[in-house]
Amino acid sequence: MPSPIIAIPADTREIEGYYWHATPQQYVNAVVKGAGATAIVVPALESGNDIDAILDRVDGVLISGSRSNVHPSLYGGDASEKNGPYDPARDATSMELIRRAIDRGVPLLAICRGIQELNVALGGTLETEIQEKPGVWDHRRPDVPERDKMYAIRQTVKVKEGSCIAAALGAGEFQVNSLHRQAIGVTAPRLTVEAVAEDGTIEAVSVIDAPNFAIGVQWHPEYWVESDATSARLFKSFGDAVRAYAEAKGR
Repeated sequence: MPSPIIAIPADTREIEGYYWHATPQQYVNAVVKGAGATAIVVPALESGNDIDAILDRVDGVLISGSRSNVHPSLYGGDASEKNGPYDPARDATSMELIRRAIDRGVPLLAICRGIQELNVALGGTLETEIQEKPGVWDHRRPDVPERDKMYAIRQTVKVKEGSCIAAALGAGEFQVNSLHRQAIGVTAPRLTVEAVAEDGTIEAVSVIDAPNFAIGVQWHPEYWVESDATSARLFKSFGDAVRAYAEAKGR
């Protein structure tokens, strides 16, 4: 059987006067090493992508993290400069990929910005600058130059017993590397909360009526997928779902 294919929607970047469609290496590596699949990058376009044609050709979708934030106009928030930067082309591409992947039963894993896009795509809202709210910890990444220290596993999350993510990780408490200044506000009606931080911040969700694997996590399992058991188990579970989907459609 050929390697299953996982689509990753790109971010847009301007470099030396050129516009680029790009995704961080750590997500591509996690698809290859953690899920045992082949990664393709989907260009971020505000219009022009044939999402169903893309999904016809892939076996899974990974929605990555990013420096940009979901545009607040999509959930009734404040579109201030403070809440940026924004990437409308990424929003348009990811939102439609999320909705159509869920409807078609294509396995979906959404990480960091991805879990926020998942919530907004299904009708939820976001809270920004959560570290300024009473009783909420500072979940932002540490201001250090070394990326290993930046992505250090340092936060406890509690996974709900009987949840979808518990099938991969087990229930109980786990240490993760959650780095964010935005979080889910009002949870979308089609989502159920699967894990929370000790301050109550939502750290994982699943799609209630999804016909296949459809999970979002606020932390970064892709970064330590080759050395952290929790991260590896999540990507293995995603990869197993992707392979089963590919086999069922005869790839």
